[in-house]
Amino acid sequence: MTAERPTSEQPTPEQPVPAPPVPGRFGAYGGRYVPEALVPALEELDEARQKAQLDPDFTDELARLHRTYTGRPSILTEVPRFAAHAGGARVVLKREDLNHTGSHKINNVLAQALLTVRMGKRRMIAETGAGQHGVATATAAALMGLECTVYMGRVDTERQALNVARMRILGAEVIPVEHGSATLKDAINEAMRDWVTNVGHTHYCLGTVTGPHPFPEMVRDFHQIIGEEAREQVLELAGRLPDAVVACVGGGSNAMGIFHRFVPDDGVRLIGVEAGGDGVETGRHAARMATAEPGVLHGAMSYLMQDRWGQTLETHSVSAGLDYPSVGPEHAHLRDTGRAEYRYATDEQVMDAFRLLCRTEGIIPALESAHALAATLDLGRELGPDGLILVNLSGRGDKDMHTAAEWFGYVDEEGNAR
Repeated sequence: MTAERPTSEQPTPEQPVPAPPVPGRFGAYGGRYVPEALVPALEELDEARQKAQLDPDFTDELARLHRTYTGRPSILTEVPRFAAHAGGARVVLKREDLNHTGSHKINNVLAQALLTVRMGKRRMIAETGAGQHGVATATAAALMGLECTVYMGRVDTERQALNVARMRILGAEVIPVEHGSATLKDAINEAMRDWVTNVGHTHYCLGTVTGPHPFPEMVRDFHQIIGEEAREQVLELAGRLPDAVVACVGGGSNAMGIFHRFVPDDGVRLIGVEAGGDGVETGRHAARMATAEPGVLHGAMSYLMQDRWGQTLETHSVSAGLDYPSVGPEHAHLRDTGRAEYRYATDEQVMDAFRLLCRTEGIIPALESAHALAATLDLGRELGPDGLILVNLSGRGDKDMHTAAEWFGYVDEEGNAR
């Protein structure tokens, strides 16, 4: 963020006047690059969320839902048998996988559903990759009596068929998107088109910390409860702050949620883990921080995988939730300022870490979260036995059983158990 110049300080001709802070900007990133038809809706949303976040009726109702519906606070679980493979460093998991609907996504969705009602709108739309955001949106819509439509790339509907069924059982209309790479990027495109057409009665419940202002800031704020709880819990458990906080990064919502409270703690490393896919040298990956240049996608400036003509490149990951060519603009700013580090894990490293946590601790993580676990194994060996690592386990792996069973050869080509 750009600091305001004190009024007593006058710039000289040699000193250019610094630009004032711009809402929705994180350094050079963020902003609002949208069709004019969406500007009133974004301004209405920004005004509504700012008023709501100062209104005790809203914050008390959200807190009540988190206690009685989401199941907050989520717990910490120490995983010593897994940690034995990470150089003996102490590893603690923040268990967002235990939330109602099985991931961190419900934190943001319940808040946006309350905003939808406050704005007098009757319909929510959403995009989803791994299906967790879609399930959370369908759940909140059912709870509050709202219509719900979820856009999902056809490729993702096939590898996340169970979550598609969950959304439909909850009453949502799920629309497979056939064009482009038929993954998350294309689902967001379709949701944006729907919103432009139906903005009068529809709220777009964007699921991550990207998109036009105010989404990156608003979604981060609705997820910061993860870091607030985790910081207090790890202090109580270990008597000190962790050496590092590790989280997977697709758009980056779970990572911003747990990072935000630790940003002022200079001694705590913040480590985001992207999808290395088949390896960055193959071009089949989603490691934006390692390979991409700044560009605009879905209404925001951030790192973007693009060709030399500026066309968005297709991505690959074993995890549908990380299969996205851009990243939240605040992550780009944290990367450029050196406050956060970004690594990547290949599909093979991810699946090895996934199986290791299953077999050493009896916890089946989402494949997204397994990226953070894979990086934790390397980080623990760097830190040694005195290290303390906090990992955000952002979701559970039920939805990924088909992918995992195929990867490990537990089913044949027809899906029958071997």
